[in-house]
Amino acid sequence: MKQLFQSLNTGETSIIEAPAPIINSNSVLIDTRVSLLSAGTERMLVDFGKAGYVQKVLQQPEKVRQVLDKVSTDGLLATVDAVRTKLNEPLPLGYCNVGVVREVGKAVGNVKVGMRVVSNGPHADVVAVSSTLMAAIPDSVTDEEASFAILASIGLQGIRLANPSLGESVVVTGAGLIGLLTIQLLLAQGCRVLAIDFDESRLALARQFGAETCNPAIGEDPVSAGMAFSRGKGVDAVLITASTKSSDPVTQAARMSRKRGRIVLVGVTGLELNRADFYEKELTFQVSCSYGPGRYDPNYENKGQDYPIGFVRWTEQRNFEAVLDMMAAGKLDVKPLITHRFAFEDADKAYSVLTDSNDALGILLLYSSGSADRHVSHIRLPNPGVDPSKMVVGFVGAGNYASRMLIPAFKNAGARFSSIVTATGSSAVIHGTRAGFAEASTDIERLLQDPDTAAVAIVTRHNSHAGFVQRALEAGKHVFVEKPLAITLDELASVQAAWSAQAERSPRHLMVGFNRRFAPQVQKVKALLAQVNEPKSFIMTMNAGAIPEDHWTQDAAVGGGRIIGEACHYIDLMRFLAGSPIISVQARRMGDHPAVTVTEDKACITLGFEDGSVGTIHYYANGAVSFPKERIEVFAAGRILQIDNFRKLKAYGWPGFRKLNLWRQDKGQESCAGAFVESIEKGLPCPIPPEEIFEVAKVSIEVAEQLRSQ
Repeated sequence: MKQLFQSLNTGETSIIEAPAPIINSNSVLIDTRVSLLSAGTERMLVDFGKAGYVQKVLQQPEKVRQVLDKVSTDGLLATVDAVRTKLNEPLPLGYCNVGVVREVGKAVGNVKVGMRVVSNGPHADVVAVSSTLMAAIPDSVTDEEASFAILASIGLQGIRLANPSLGESVVVTGAGLIGLLTIQLLLAQGCRVLAIDFDESRLALARQFGAETCNPAIGEDPVSAGMAFSRGKGVDAVLITASTKSSDPVTQAARMSRKRGRIVLVGVTGLELNRADFYEKELTFQVSCSYGPGRYDPNYENKGQDYPIGFVRWTEQRNFEAVLDMMAAGKLDVKPLITHRFAFEDADKAYSVLTDSNDALGILLLYSSGSADRHVSHIRLPNPGVDPSKMVVGFVGAGNYASRMLIPAFKNAGARFSSIVTATGSSAVIHGTRAGFAEASTDIERLLQDPDTAAVAIVTRHNSHAGFVQRALEAGKHVFVEKPLAITLDELASVQAAWSAQAERSPRHLMVGFNRRFAPQVQKVKALLAQVNEPKSFIMTMNAGAIPEDHWTQDAAVGGGRIIGEACHYIDLMRFLAGSPIISVQARRMGDHPAVTVTEDKACITLGFEDGSVGTIHYYANGAVSFPKERIEVFAAGRILQIDNFRKLKAYGWPGFRKLNLWRQDKGQESCAGAFVESIEKGLPCPIPPEEIFEVAKVSIEVAEQLRSQ
């Protein structure tokens, strides 16, 4: 397939050829026919990409605080690397897609292969979308017309929030694509509409549809026009569909509104509000969220869990359907809005028009390549060539951690890369090309059956780890899996059985990415503790920071929760430093309180060890970001060792040693990957003994179960 991306660093657009994406049980695979550029959103993204670093900072001041916090905890070099990586990450463009269904997930109902559908899929000739983010197109609506449905649904959601009734006077500020679509929907509902814009050609279209107009560019005053339009009473509602940094649209909306009028922000404006304007009239001001209810809800958008119609009448999908019905009835005319058509392969020309032409409105991309040419499961990459004597590693997954940390760590360890497999295909090409993989693929079985691939690294969502590990072991591969190994005891038992069966035939390494035990400061602490022949006491604090309750890592069925998914690092680290098996586990989470989200990520874990050592892990998501994210303290033989954020190591009362500070944070990722590669190449034992890997996995799951039972 081919997909359009934009560089956030330069603003340039490019088409990437990649394997076609694969779908899950709740998704649909679509061959694209037409897609529509969103003039406002996509122009804003291109302008942001072309801006210099100073302009980027000025456009996103809220990010500056995050960067400064990261500098204070992780150091300048690590922060610079993270920012550069983010800016160098290509951004997929587009969300107005029309095509034909090619494949349907097993849990999807009422969708058939061959149906014409509209979806929020990107600019790509093959897209995979959730079944709740698409809608069937009526026969009387053309592909080009249907491509406007997603944008129109954004306007429709704003209308639903404004809740206008027959005969009310409504102002639409901003007569771009969404504004002109919103005007038609309001008129169809029986409202009187006043359109405000600085572009006379767009206002001409608004008049063509039946609206009255106001053009501030020729001296017409929006507030006076609104008052005259409402016969001196003040307008009933204002929908702001403009994109501007100015706060004028909101101020003008307030001043032209009647008492208890409604203002809905659909677009993007400045928000410097005058309290008196709103207070005296008791105005309602609301920001509209995209297509409607369901937006940004992972259960709705990713898992396909629709809301009951008796409780939520209008969702994203139902808004799509309502717009398409309006088109089919002839009450929404989008033909006059189409100004340009380009072949998908000429998308760069389309974006030039978007950014350089003031007359551009509806810019369509047309897809004409054959369906068979789009659907390949793997493609060769421009591999620069590496030492053929090095061990060959394949990757499953290319998310943020894999691309930023793990793949570079394996590369620096001298590994040779075969295939990188992802569900989207395009991410495999982007990161595979950058790192020097030989192939990008969406077919994991192809990777597992490759005789040249000695090891497989698994860096996917947590609920898939155990299954992929089993398959890789059964295929005779060495396995490196990013934590956790498993998220349930049943999964863990299955992995252990697969490992034992493989070990009887031909022993293979199974290693979990517990990198912290390989960090240089931890290695120093381990060497110092080797001099102490008595139990130790550990206090380990992870100032984890809050993440949303509905984030996938918090979902016990997907991420396993933050204890299994992240606190396991400290369970392993404590096990490593103690050098003794864990014999007791106690855990307590923060109690229920209205101010505390009821999740397991605010907990205290106490471990007892066979040699008499004891340790407590404080895993807290309710701390300050200015405090070190990770602190490790060891008390033994009248001495103390303290590591702060893997940058500073201090010793108290330790003869001959005071400190070990680093220029940049080092959590041991490179050393961890290097140890794994070296152990296979030289025939050495696995860097982490298997019994410790299974022990830590079991304890992590038991801790989570204790916390969930409280």
